Amino acid sequence: MTLRRLNWPLWAGFLLTIVSVITFFSFLVWIPSTRNFPWVTLLMFGAAAVLLFLGVRRAFAAEQAKPRRAKIGAVILTSVCAFFIAAFVFSFFVAARWLPASTNAPQVGQKAPEFTLADTSGKSVSLAQLLSTPVNGNAPKGVLLIFYRGYW
Repeated sequence: MTLRRLNWPLWAGFLLTIVSVITFFSFLVWIPSTRNFPWVTLLMFGAAAVLLFLGVRRAFAAEQAKPRRAKIGAVILTSVCAFFIAAFVFSFFVAARWLPASTNAPQVGQKAPEFTLADTSGKSVSLAQLLSTPVNGNAPKGVLLIFYRGYW
């Protein structure tokens, strides 16, 4: 009776691909340095691709007769991982460029247009009022605007 050896690089590559996707969308998306350019996720995808390549190579090795289902399984598992990697790269680097540009949004250093909004207590406050009301006895030098999009 012969023991079949597990194709560990193939399964490690599959697991690393799944962990990369889950890690990016659950944790790394909240960190600006990894959200703006997903370098950690791309490194993990690269390591997964190397492991998947080694696993497919091992499945098709001529050193011993491998069952057909091992070869088919290796190709299917690698194809699923390649789909996840390609979908992530496509959505991040290609499809994200399809979003419309915010040409009407105020630019950094540009004067904000006049507006009136409700404050936290429900009173109406205008930009002109914020710029004219003294703060600690001194005239204000500017207003800090924070745009909070809320919960989705």
